[in-house]
Amino acid sequence: MQVVTTIEQVRAARRQWNTVGFVPTMGFLHAGHLSLVQQAKAENGVAIVSIFVNPTQFGPNEDFASYPRDTQRDLDLLTEAGCDLVWMPSVEEMYPAGFSSYVDVEGVTAPLEGAHRPGHFRGVATVVTKLFNVVQPTKAYFGQKDAQQTVVIRQFVRDLALPVEVVIAPTVREADGLALSSRNSYLTPEQRAAAPVLYRALSAAQTAYAEGQTDAEAVRQLMLATLNQEPLAQVDYVSIADPQSLQELTTIDQRGALVSLAVRIGKTRLIDNLIL
Repeated sequence: MQVVTTIEQVRAARRQWNTVGFVPTMGFLHAGHLSLVQQAKAENGVAIVSIFVNPTQFGPNEDFASYPRDTQRDLDLLTEAGCDLVWMPSVEEMYPAGFSSYVDVEGVTAPLEGAHRPGHFRGVATVVTKLFNVVQPTKAYFGQKDAQQTVVIRQFVRDLALPVEVVIAPTVREADGLALSSRNSYLTPEQRAAAPVLYRALSAAQTAYAEGQTDAEAVRQLMLATLNQEPLAQVDYVSIADPQSLQELTTIDQRGALVSLAVRIGKTRLIDNLIL
């Protein structure tokens, strides 16, 4: 496994391969990330992973400085997963002096995470576009847990005619339903015991829909009632939205729905979702 830091090193290595699977990450890897790496390797023959904690997607009061980092552990895990190349650029490599170009995606960035984290998706779209331009992947792999991010990425890939196939893999969960996330490491034991309430709320929505409930507001209220049973849970939002436009629904019809939520457990903000 090669480990490189510069754009030129990535481009030099990329020239030796025909098809490449790419997994962009912010490091502190878990089983969800590693499943993406293994899928990328299996489907393309070569897997490239980037590790970059992207400052432009963090707000001024968010956790950029404290975001968990463990480079040697990540490299050991990627070696075991069969990764071929790891790119770990510096902030200066990605945003050199005088950097002033950004990718703004309209519409699908406005609700949900966009409403609670202004500027977040501008940072995501900009860094992912730059990563794609450097790596030139055949396919790029992302997890369904970041549902709105996957919609945003597919939007700008389509709009900007980027020559990459975006692959979305199912959310990987703990045995009690908690979606794997690097930020789970922030949780105290008491908070960790409370965190599966997110999945219980999503499961309640799924069960209600399976039993014939199509009134979206009734499902939102059911989710809120489930979350309110957990004293440590502070709700940012619950959503029943169109899977493509992310606009809130009044009725769940044959198009299905993206059921998503953001909840704070202590100081840790967790997100999760299911597709109906």
